[in-house]
Formats: sequence, C-alpha cells, structure tokens
Amino acid sequence: MNIQWYPGHMTKAKRAMKEDMKLIDLVIELVDARVPFSSRNPDIDELAAGKARMVLLNKSDLADEAKNNRWAEAFESRNIHVVKIDARNKGTLKQVQSVVQEACKEKIERDRRRGILNRPIRTMVVGIPNVGKSTFINSFAGKACAKTGNKPGVTKGNQWIRLNKTLELLDTPGILWPRFEDQQVGVNLALIGSINDQILNKDELACELICFLERAYPQVLTERFGLEEEREAATSIREAAAVLEQIAKSRACLMKGGELDIARAAALLLDDFRAGKLGRITLEEAKDYEDKVK
Repeated sequence: MNIQWYPGHMTKAKRAMKEDMKLIDLVIELVDARVPFSSRNPDIDELAAGKARMVLLNKSDLADEAKNNRWAEAFESRNIHVVKIDARNKGTLKQVQSVVQEACKEKIERDRRRGILNRPIRTMVVGIPNVGKSTFINSFAGKACAKTGNKPGVTKGNQWIRLNKTLELLDTPGILWPRFEDQQVGVNLALIGSINDQILNKDELACELICFLERAYPQVLTERFGLEEEREAATSIREAAAVLEQIAKSRACLMKGGELDIARAAALLLDDFRAGKLGRITLEEAKDYEDKVK
C-alpha cells in the first residue's frame, strides 16, 4: 500500500523552530503510544540537540502496556525522560510536572549556582498533527494558564504561556510533518487515523491491519468477531480480504440484494481498532527501532 503525505512549508517551519530552540530549556515531544516511532517527527532529534528531552507516550491507555514499558526503556536508555499519558485524562498528567523538574535538574542547579532562583523552566511542546499536542496543552494548563506576552528575541506572534510558577510554554506555530522514507510509517499513521481516510483505500488498509493482528495478536479477531477458532491465519492481503468477508458476515454488513458490504466492514474494523475495542494494541516493537531512537 503506497501512501504519500507531502510536507507543507517544511523549510520555513524548520527554520522557525530552530530559532525558537535558542530560548528553550526542555523539549516535550508527544508521540502516539501505538506507533511511537512512526509518530515521531524525524527532525526533532537534530533541532533539539543539547536540550533536555521528554517524550510523552500519549494514548498509552490504548496501547499494549508491556510494549509501553519497552518503548519507555528504549527512550530512557538515550537519556530521554518518558511519561505515559492519556492527554484527555488529567489524572494521567500529574506525573509530568515532577518529571519536568527531574529532566531539568542540571539547569536548575546551574541557575542556583549563578544566583538565579525560581526562574520558570521554558518548554516547547512538539508533535506531528493529530498526535494530541493541543489536547495535552489544554488539559495540562487548564484554566490557570495565562499568556505572559512576547519576550525579547521571540518572533512576533509567538506567545509564552505560564502554566504555573515553575513552568512556561512557548506557544508557537510551525509543526513539522514526517517524510515517508519508509512506507510502513505511512501505513501506521493511516491505521491510527492521523491521515485523512478520504484519501485512503480503507479496504486495503483494513487488510493491512488484519495481517498485523493475525501475526501479533492472533486471538483478537476471533474473539471480537466470532470467527472460526481453527481457521488459517491470514499472511497476505488476499487472505486478509477473505477474513474481512468473514467480518462482514459476522456483523451483517450487507448491501441491497444481500451482497457483502466490504467497505462498511473495513470501516467498522478500523473504527474498533482506533477506539480500543479490539483491546490494547501496539503496532511497533521497540526492539525493531532501537537503533533509530536517538
């Protein structure tokens, strides 16, 4: 399956973020816990070089908990602090503040030696579109956030938001988009709903999901859709199409005349996955990407 997602204003956005980084103590990067590698911005490691780093595994409640832990270990082994969150659930954000302090411990101690006390940590939250950046900022800041106005050296239009006495966030435009050098990245982002379904072949995308589930979570489809226990696992798109037909029959996805409505079955399967109705599922194994996680 070939998915193309063309970046918009890449050079301008990258240049603006590079300039803003000079003012930042900590970069907080949101990724989707179901696809921690595919949902990372490929330019952040370069742009944030030398800065304290934190990764928030968002939607961790939808991801496989054992794999959440392995991904956290992979990032932490590279001195990147990690918190597992659900950006819509404020209760999961309580740990973020303490980890921010831990991530910036050296900076806080350096300020103290210079006689600079209680200067708020300046952060930038980054993440590809639809990964939950705005939801996190709104949930984390709550109604207490207040824009403190432009500071020297900040491009007009960028605003500092004081989240509390110890933390400020640079609210800045210019989110970068990933380049799909690996087509599997495009497929993974399509599966979690980060790419507009209207430009996708949802039947084929559903078959990609079936092939993955049959390999990594073999009981999920059987349990969810009442498929035959002893059936052969689908290992190809053609075989997955046959499974999709079984799902259509199971859910009575029919068109006029009794013909199977495969498109409806595909949409139903994808919606169930995205909503967590198939269980907690992670599409990427940390061990397959550890050499790429910087």
